[in-house]
Amino acid sequence: MRQKVVVLGAGRVGKVIAADLSKEFEVTSADVNQNALDSLSSRYRVKTRFTDLGNPQAVGDAIGEADLVICAVPGHMGFRTLKTIIERGKNVVDISFFAEDAFDLDELALQGNVTAAVDCGVGPGIPDYLAGFLVSQMQIDDLEFMIGGLHFSRTGPNQYLPTFSPSDVWEEYTRPARYVKGGKTIVMPPLSEPELVEFRVGGHELTLEAFNTDGLRTLITTMDGRIPNMKEKTLRFPGHIAYIQELQATGQPWKPDAWKPGDDEDEFTLMRINIRGMESGQPKRISYTLLATFDKETRMSSMSRATGYSCTGVARCVLDGSYRRPGISPPSYIGEAPGCAERIFAHLRARGIQFERDGELFP
Repeated sequence: MRQKVVVLGAGRVGKVIAADLSKEFEVTSADVNQNALDSLSSRYRVKTRFTDLGNPQAVGDAIGEADLVICAVPGHMGFRTLKTIIERGKNVVDISFFAEDAFDLDELALQGNVTAAVDCGVGPGIPDYLAGFLVSQMQIDDLEFMIGGLHFSRTGPNQYLPTFSPSDVWEEYTRPARYVKGGKTIVMPPLSEPELVEFRVGGHELTLEAFNTDGLRTLITTMDGRIPNMKEKTLRFPGHIAYIQELQATGQPWKPDAWKPGDDEDEFTLMRINIRGMESGQPKRISYTLLATFDKETRMSSMSRATGYSCTGVARCVLDGSYRRPGISPPSYIGEAPGCAERIFAHLRARGIQFERDGELFP
């Protein structure tokens, strides 16, 4: 009998997660958007359930028979939804990227013997798996990663259209950004400390601007005392910071619908991870680069695929018991678990999302 998975949220990422897991498991997608549910069930072997995900009772009813729940709701709903899932005693993998501290639910999850894996997306997510995987092999002094989802055509306001939830994108521009320097947590305004960074992407020479956002998340806690310097930045085309700051300064209304890309946008997700430290008494520098592109066959965006397949890699580890740790499990914990990081990266690679480590595929 196939295990049952309920995916809460049928948006761009939730759709990818449900479709991928439906190959092996009995999947139900729950959402209040009937059109999104119908589109999903018409193409994949996915059951659907019309559900008001803002109603804890409705969420509890929807997950009643689940062996695993995937929480893919917008960030402003994430913490409350995760709490409901844990209260119902269900193992969960969460990608909702909420502002609250997930560890506030740790005791609740421990009491219920629930494995609650959080932040299992692309960033946070993938750099955290790497940190957990490498910290036991070498001394890491500096960890920095940059990530952006962009469009080759540079359409949209100031050459940008969101590749994930527009409301969550806007929150990146308003939530205070934290990084770690010399073992101390520094809080900075979002969009601060800009720098220009050069990339080569699919034959394109790109100059992008990088700026502080709050993407370190649980790494600040889990790597406290282990990695003294950590920073995350978001990537956009030059001029984007000034555009957002002008919106904020003039009080112009935020219209997320106006930022939605079409289903045929030629877009890409780019990530660079730089690690510096010591191994066997010798200085060591490692650089990883990820590039994912729009899938024309499935019409799934690069950010949705990179995020969704990171999540489904963890989901498979939880479902088959290879990862089982009660309580809140940030992705660095998962990366430290024997075999999990290697398995997740193989899972991503099998779905066309690859890392290069100084020119070589990882792992």
